[in-house]
Amino acid sequence: MPISKEAQRHHDAPFPDHASTLRATDPELVEVFDDWAFDEVLRAGALDARTRLMVQLAALIAAQGLGEFRVMLGAALDLGVTPVEVKEIVYQAVPYVGMGKVLDFLHATNDALREKGVALPLPPQSTTTRETRREKGLEIQRRMFGDKIDQLYAQSAKDQLHLQELLTANCFGDHVARGGLDLDTRELLTLSMLAALGGCEPQLAAHVAANLALGNHRGVLIATLTQLLPFIGYPRTLNALRVVDEGT
Repeated sequence: MPISKEAQRHHDAPFPDHASTLRATDPELVEVFDDWAFDEVLRAGALDARTRLMVQLAALIAAQGLGEFRVMLGAALDLGVTPVEVKEIVYQAVPYVGMGKVLDFLHATNDALREKGVALPLPPQSTTTRETRREKGLEIQRRMFGDKIDQLYAQSAKDQLHLQELLTANCFGDHVARGGLDLDTRELLTLSMLAALGGCEPQLAAHVAANLALGNHRGVLIATLTQLLPFIGYPRTLNALRVVDEGT
């Protein structure tokens, strides 16, 4: 049984030439999934196509969905997500997901960009130096989290203070401060990765607050999580929505 006309239209927009082998081997699953992901979910959570694909790529890295990442990456590049933006999504995942989970996605991204004729390395996007990274990272943290950052430093045990310093200088100074993506977009990516990881509710709550501080209102957060649902499943999506409810 063919998928709905709306699902087919939405599917063909990012994947005009993609022939799924699963249509031959698993037609029932493909019908249900495509009607769900490319019709029902799209109607329920409106994000522009570029943002939708970017948050889905971020979530797929955290969820370790390498095969689906490759497919979605091709669609993202075809629909106007730039090589710099794609690389920044992957780079942003390192402090949140860990290089152990990101490395294969970095290689997959490089392969995809080379196939598109993109010369590597891309233009540098770092905005900090070894001397300025902590100051810039702290500035971003305060913008996103307010005086809670100073409270965390004041309350930190002496033998753990280095972790706060690393979070400020490395996560925010080395990564979040980079160019190539707006800060509000980066926060949606972080929210998406934390939701896909699961078990990160305290960190997710902090980044719900950060998203709100940057102008990503409740509707944007719910729309984002709705678009992640087909790729991270109901349990993690519902857990993340509970955190959004508590924070908004």
